[in-house]
Amino acid sequence: MTTGSHKKRVLVTGASGQLGKSLRDLEGDFPELEFEFLNRTELDITRKDVVEESFFKYNPDYCINCAAFTQVDLAEKNPEGAYAVNVKGVQHLVDACKKSDTTLIHISTDYVFDGLKPGGYTPSDVPNPINEYGRTKLQGEQEITDVLQRYFIIRTSWLYSRKYGPNFYLTVRDKARKSENLNIIDSQRGCPTDATNLSRHILELITSGSTSYGISHFTDATPMTWFEFAGWILEQEGLAPYEKLQKAENYRTFAVRPTNSILLH
Repeated sequence: MTTGSHKKRVLVTGASGQLGKSLRDLEGDFPELEFEFLNRTELDITRKDVVEESFFKYNPDYCINCAAFTQVDLAEKNPEGAYAVNVKGVQHLVDACKKSDTTLIHISTDYVFDGLKPGGYTPSDVPNPINEYGRTKLQGEQEITDVLQRYFIIRTSWLYSRKYGPNFYLTVRDKARKSENLNIIDSQRGCPTDATNLSRHILELITSGSTSYGISHFTDATPMTWFEFAGWILEQEGLAPYEKLQKAENYRTFAVRPTNSILLH
């Protein structure tokens, strides 16, 4: 571990995703940190040997795990693939963190909850996932809490970036720019979260030297439906009013999703 005036070394997995890229954008704002951004080609967390080699090479003080199998519908059709990344991959990171005395910062999800609670979910509420993605993410959390003492599990929801896709924000914007129909469901509620805000929160957690280990929630704290989120996006992009934005009836997805996944901090 580094001490004194040495820079804290931060290893970021899944660096080619929207959160990894958003963290990289903030690198210049945190000169006291030394980063290694590794994408899936450079560090495939499903390979234990590769994880061990990377930790040996970079000897990180912190590992921010942005690597995840996040395609909710595909996870239903390919549960083995979701398990390999969200459970076994996390297990490999946990083992490496334990051996190298690294603090793990792991990103989890609102989908660990069933969506039946009125209001919102606190970090102490009992999870009850209703789809394969949520189940594997919860198992990943349990791999961490069973073994490590120094970890931050940060559950977030409806993550988007205005720069890096694919995500709901950019899809809505791009369809509207092409004057396409937008049929959006109004039956699910959650809190959209800008990847830049989450990134800053994570890096400030490191630079502050926080020891408030455990499970926490981070969102932009404004509950809305997907339909309301679409309307907000169009306003942000100067595309409102938009007459082709309609509430979708009987919108079907392969995976069942929580009706209410509002996360309370």
